[in-house]
Amino acid sequence: MKLNFKKIGKGPVIVVLHGLFGMSDNWHSIAKKMSEDYCFYLVDLRNHGRSPHSDIFDYDVMTEDIRQFLEGNNLSDVSLLGHSMGGKVAMCFASKYPQILQKLIVVDIAPKAYESSHFKIFIEAMLSVDLAAVQSRKEIENLLLKRLNVHPAIVQFLLKNIFRKEKNLFEWRINLPAIKNGMETILDFQVSDHPILVDTLFMKGEHSDYILPDDHEMISRYFPQSKIEEIKNASHWVHSAAPINFEKSLRNFLQN
Repeated sequence: MKLNFKKIGKGPVIVVLHGLFGMSDNWHSIAKKMSEDYCFYLVDLRNHGRSPHSDIFDYDVMTEDIRQFLEGNNLSDVSLLGHSMGGKVAMCFASKYPQILQKLIVVDIAPKAYESSHFKIFIEAMLSVDLAAVQSRKEIENLLLKRLNVHPAIVQFLLKNIFRKEKNLFEWRINLPAIKNGMETILDFQVSDHPILVDTLFMKGEHSDYILPDDHEMISRYFPQSKIEEIKNASHWVHSAAPINFEKSLRNFLQN
């Protein structure tokens, strides 16, 4: 599968993989800030952003998508950064192809299974919107706010997936049916039994519960060359909630 991507900056290469419901655009601000020193490849994973859709949606195929992406762009010895679901793709890739990676950065996710309830609610809410009957993004926003008991910023995040197609009708860029069908597989996770010997940084948002103290021993067992760093003032969306602290931590790790 040929993935859509944006290339920003110059210098050592960092390939960035977004999270569930996300896209490459989510990382544009960080890439621009660091573009004088690093070359970012911001990738849309399959069924997200402007990348192709497929009924097959699991970590094996997404890992191979990234291998083909690196091969197709003549990239090796790169740093791979993944947030949330993208972090799991990055961990799978490091398990299979450690020789390609210089460093691995996993943002606010652990190598374990997670509950699916609120993700399913997001998908059902998005699928419930009759896009043929709405006239504006504001209408869609209000419909989602009625269905979802979440902070308005999360609804704005989901709305990034809306675009206008022909005849001025709205459509979701994200492949909601495939993601719905693959949700249990995506939230589950099986990391390799053998230690993954890549220099790795796990970033945990201070106000996020995706990486818990009980996870630290497991992370160290699977990734013996790793460290866990808490990013102050950050939620699960570490890079957007605390961009200054995130950038400082990332730079320190890449430079050492």
